[in-house]
Amino acid sequence: MIEDGEEVLLVGKKREYFVKAGEGQFSTDRGMIDLGALAGMSPGDEIRTHLDVPFVVLRPRPTDFFVHAKRSGAPMLPKDIGIVIAYTGMNRSDVVLDAGTGSGVAAIYFGNIAREVKTYEVRPEFARLAARNIRDARLDNVEVIAADMLEATGEFDVVHLDLTITPAHVEHAYSLLRPGGYLACYTPFLEHTFVTLDTAGPLFRDVHCYECMERELTRSSRGTRPSTRVAHSGYITIARKSTTPD
Repeated sequence: MIEDGEEVLLVGKKREYFVKAGEGQFSTDRGMIDLGALAGMSPGDEIRTHLDVPFVVLRPRPTDFFVHAKRSGAPMLPKDIGIVIAYTGMNRSDVVLDAGTGSGVAAIYFGNIAREVKTYEVRPEFARLAARNIRDARLDNVEVIAADMLEATGEFDVVHLDLTITPAHVEHAYSLLRPGGYLACYTPFLEHTFVTLDTAGPLFRDVHCYECMERELTRSSRGTRPSTRVAHSGYITIARKSTTPD
C-alpha cells in the first residue's frame, strides 16, 4: 500500500511522472492529479486526472530513480552499475563503501542488494541531495556521509569509487577491504584508469579492467540497426584483495 509522503511513479500513454503521495494537486497537460488520493492505493491501481485521463500507479525501482531523481551531475549509467554488482558478486551479506555519491543513484542500486551501504560525498550540497533521494527510495540501510572517503574507517566487502582517482584512494580502499573483498573503480578517462591500474597492480590480485560499451537496437519502417548514440561511457577496474600470502 502506498503511504503518505512516498514517491510513486505514474505511467500513462506517452507520459510518465515521478510524484510524492500527499496533499495538493499535480498539474499535467492531461489534467490535474489529486496527490492525496494516491495514499492508500496499491501498485497497479489506476488514478485519473480531472479530465478522466488514466495513469497506472507504480512503486519506483532503482531504474526510475536514475531517470527521475534530482541530479547533481551525471550519474553512473545502469549498465555500468550492473558491471560493478556482477563482477564483485555484491549480495545481501555485504557491507559496501561507495565514494563519490553524487546524486546517490549507485548507492540506491547497491542499497537494494547489500546489507549495508556507507556512501561518501565530499561536497556537502551533493551529499544533502543524495540523502533526500535515498530517503525517497525508502532505504534505511544506506548512510550518506559528507566527507572524503580517505577519512573512512571500518571493514568492507566491496569498495566502489566513482571520483577522481589518486593512488591514495586505491591504497586506502585496500586497507578497508576484508580479505577476499573487491575494489571497483569507475573512471571516465584512460589517464585516471592508468592511475588505478598502476596502484592496484602491486596491492591486489586478479586486477581486470573493462571498457563499458553498450549499443541499443533501433527499429523503424526502414529496418533495424544499432543506435547511433554514443556507446562508450568509461572504464571499470575490478580488483580483489588477496586471500593468500603475497
